[in-house]
Amino acid sequence: MGKGGDASAPSRVRGPMRLVGDKSEKISWAEVKKHITPDDAWIVYQNKVYDVSNWHEHPGGAVIFTHAGDDATDIFAAFHAQGSQAMMKEFYIGDLIPETVEHKDQRQLDFEKGYRDLRAKLVMMGMFKSSKPYYAYKCLFNMCMWFTAVAMVYCSDHVAVHVGSALLLGLFWQQCGWLSHDFMHHQVFKFRKYGVLAGVFWGNLMQGFSVTWWMNKHNGHHAVPNLHNSSLESQDGDPDIDTMPLLAWSLKQAQSFRELNKDGKDSTFVKYAIKFQAFTYFPILLLARISWLNESFKTAYGLGASTENAKLELERRGLQYPFLERTAIALHYAWMAVLTTGFGRWSVAHSLMYFFTATCSSGLFLALVFGLGHNGMAVYDAETRPDFWKLQVTTTRNIIGGHGVPQFFVDWFCGGLQYQVDHHLFPMMPRNNLAKCHKLVESFCKEWGVKYHEADMFVGTVEVLRHLQNVSDDFLVDMVKEFPAM
Repeated sequence: MGKGGDASAPSRVRGPMRLVGDKSEKISWAEVKKHITPDDAWIVYQNKVYDVSNWHEHPGGAVIFTHAGDDATDIFAAFHAQGSQAMMKEFYIGDLIPETVEHKDQRQLDFEKGYRDLRAKLVMMGMFKSSKPYYAYKCLFNMCMWFTAVAMVYCSDHVAVHVGSALLLGLFWQQCGWLSHDFMHHQVFKFRKYGVLAGVFWGNLMQGFSVTWWMNKHNGHHAVPNLHNSSLESQDGDPDIDTMPLLAWSLKQAQSFRELNKDGKDSTFVKYAIKFQAFTYFPILLLARISWLNESFKTAYGLGASTENAKLELERRGLQYPFLERTAIALHYAWMAVLTTGFGRWSVAHSLMYFFTATCSSGLFLALVFGLGHNGMAVYDAETRPDFWKLQVTTTRNIIGGHGVPQFFVDWFCGGLQYQVDHHLFPMMPRNNLAKCHKLVESFCKEWGVKYHEADMFVGTVEVLRHLQNVSDDFLVDMVKEFPAM
């Protein structure tokens, strides 16, 4: 096991850096690839090797283990402020032997240098500086949506007005999601504490979502989009596609529950869930917000964790702002109780109608954009992942106007994630600069022959459903071949 960053265990003595005189130890790529689990995690940054085993105190959380046994140079740059690399010195154990990285030829090395140069160019252009008036406007607009939804309930006794209020509240929650997303990606403020506190307001208080739950899940997704774990013990897979047994995004994932059964076969539930997943996709999206509320509540109040990665992070780090998170979520349910009962005027049935209309519509509005962003795109095994740029681009879909949906509506509805590819390449770039960045990214992809996919909301949804159906068909064919007597 590696020595890593077990700062919470003072009984363990950290070994010295592996130096011989003035020369660092030379480490092969094959050796790096052996260390892929949280308790034995090595990462590479700019051809230097670091042992981050058990470093659960990492400021960004357990996301660091998504690149255990891999090159983290570009994902590090995507998530960290300048100067953060100084913190890594104590974990340094040696230098990578570049010649042992056999899967990279000269063109690949030139390509990587090219996109790192592009990032440097964007920094020089000021593309990572946010527009404070823009975000002030977005915050004000969101609060106007909330006040309008509340006023529609308070001032009217018409059912149609209440349904309209619930749908508006669903849209408000969706837009809160985009705002908290921007703040917690540190797009708005240089001082990260301000971003997290803004996230607590828009996430915990207004949406009922725990920022700790969200950051663990979302940072992991950004680091390894559409990746399957390389092993049961590793944590290098994307939590956003961990949707079994309800949905499978690849044949491998569809078959992944077989190992849980003694007979090595698929359960009856899995067979039917995967068979009909193209038809159950939208009903599942309607319930997405309920699942997120449940996971957020459990995280904030210490009642459980959604993944092993999140469990480890909570056990070792806990909540960053426990009092604020729990208080904000409690206040969220307090104002929701007042609103969903019509300020005490409504029957139970009417209150439930309002709650589920708002909650299910919000789940659909949010998950529709998430689904268009990644679902139906390439899926990889963690051990065969491509380089950072190709991984982010080939697993991601941009959304454009079309089929009667104007671009200005797409821009508002998707909250910046219509530029999902560009956002994944540069997650700390503020929303107000993504359109300008998009042109440079598109040009770079064309120059290097990297597939760059865009689709409107209708075509993209058809692609998602077709992909789900293809996985279902492959699953059924393979199941018949493997178990012909069934």
